[in-house]
Amino acid sequence: MSRSDVDLAGRPRWRGQPARLEVHYLTATDETTGTGLWLHHEVVAPTSGDAYAHGWIATFPPDATPSYERFGPSPAQRQQDDSWFGAGDVVMTADRAAGTAGDVEWNLGWQNDGEPLWTFPRWVWRRQALPAAQVVPTPTTTVSGSVGGRPFRGTGAVAHIYGHGNAQRWVWLHADLGGGDVLELVAATARRPGLRLLPPLPLLQLRVDGRDWPADPLAAAPLLRCRIRSDGFRVAGIVGTRRLAVNVDLPAERCVAVGYVDPDGATATCTNTERADVTVATSELTLGGWRNDRRWQLAGTGHAEVGTRP
Repeated sequence: MSRSDVDLAGRPRWRGQPARLEVHYLTATDETTGTGLWLHHEVVAPTSGDAYAHGWIATFPPDATPSYERFGPSPAQRQQDDSWFGAGDVVMTADRAAGTAGDVEWNLGWQNDGEPLWTFPRWVWRRQALPAAQVVPTPTTTVSGSVGGRPFRGTGAVAHIYGHGNAQRWVWLHADLGGGDVLELVAATARRPGLRLLPPLPLLQLRVDGRDWPADPLAAAPLLRCRIRSDGFRVAGIVGTRRLAVNVDLPAERCVAVGYVDPDGATATCTNTERADVTVATSELTLGGWRNDRRWQLAGTGHAEVGTRP
């Protein structure tokens, strides 16, 4: 693992500029109870006014209604140590997250021993070449500790977003496929007036047996199509000699709806579940035609969301 790559992917990028949004988030599924976890840390630097840090923790038990608690807002400060996020007693580093929101306290740790997953190309992230981008410093790991006074241990991931704000509409998926295989997917439509009517552009990375595909997610994005429903989405297409189909279901009773505010004051609604049902299938083009290659089916362990305006 390259330490410099992890630092590039995870270290805070905000340097005090206005009109910026930075997010570090952790998602996980408890292996014993099946409870999903979403821990969201956010720094908002408005177009005018003081920057603030806030976030929330959401839990998704299989036998109860999901819920979330917010923390902050508090004044945002540039991180001077190894922290990726800090606000009051809430802290996140490359391998630890702890804090309190409402009546919920958490203390979690994990190992960061894999290569980052570049949902957007590395050069896009490094140069900040797009209005916003996402990367996954820790694509798959075991998260352990406690949440709400109860033990927690399960498979999770840590991701990082930086840019000027949220998209006009978007979908996101993190699917741990087992054995180190993982799929990360973001599809979004830009907020710029001339682009708002375009379909979402999907960027994804599928890691199988230690190899990431497609080689250039930005070049592959126009070859993929995303169809969004109120209760899920589908992404499918052909890149080179591989065909991919991803179906994601977000049952309403497993979701929370969280309001977002952009640096310019615009609002959005994120409908999120850490208990999505997901099917991923790949095929390879051979001389005899398309041959089914791999298929994964996740029942209540996918992490996904749909973002809309307002």
